[in-house]
Amino acid sequence: MLRASFASSRGQTIIGKKYHTAPIKIAKAFPLEGQLGVIVMDVSPGLLDGDRYEMEWTAENAAHAMITNQSYTKVHPSTPNRGSSMLQTFTLEEGAVIEHMPEPVMLYKDAAFRNESIVRLKEGSAWMQADVLCPGRTLRGERFDYRSYHNSLSVHYGEELIFSQRQRIEPAKQAISAPGCWDEMTHLAAFYLFSDLVSRAHLEQLQEKLDSFEAPAGHKVLAGASMTHRFGIAVSAASTAAWPLQQLMQELWQTAREGLLGKPPLRFLQG
Repeated sequence: MLRASFASSRGQTIIGKKYHTAPIKIAKAFPLEGQLGVIVMDVSPGLLDGDRYEMEWTAENAAHAMITNQSYTKVHPSTPNRGSSMLQTFTLEEGAVIEHMPEPVMLYKDAAFRNESIVRLKEGSAWMQADVLCPGRTLRGERFDYRSYHNSLSVHYGEELIFSQRQRIEPAKQAISAPGCWDEMTHLAAFYLFSDLVSRAHLEQLQEKLDSFEAPAGHKVLAGASMTHRFGIAVSAASTAAWPLQQLMQELWQTAREGLLGKPPLRFLQG
């Protein structure tokens, strides 16, 4: 369990309260031009069979936090009818911003993982997230050898549910490599931007970035962006490796930071 709240004090975001139990904790927090950068550490080898991680993030009025982690989220093998899970909740008060930019999720052979995110927004707040999903340790010959991956995201604006997404991948039961499914692709990524400040102009900015993105040699990247039902933009992308998608997510993130927040790139995450 990890809980943390962020508050704005004299133009700088600080940690108001925090609580954690092993094996996860905030390893480091540091100021970033008025916002606060937070790095989450997992001192275990990763999520083991039966593990359940819960993280609760609260950003008070006008607070601005960027959250990431130290390394890939590694999900280890599970026994039948069990698995591991992670639940994250993000509560944003008026004018608050949370940028959630975790490292990719790595599903080992026979892993079963349930990942759930719940976002609650208020007027003038903004939440964005980029995530990348890997099919296994490909250098060890693992490719879609995990048991299952269940992923869900729900976004609320006030009392209204404005976005709900559910994904279930069970490679042994699905024709993953079929045309119209994953085809030749092995890695999946998504970028989300939600705020009542989002407009079609922001979608056009992100689409321009997708159109101008140059995939590295030997790796094809497919991507598309669209407006959601209310106050949001969703981008989906696929490739044959994690790092081209990480590069694309980084560029989308920086585009959204500049377009929506008027913020420059974060130097400590570049290069």
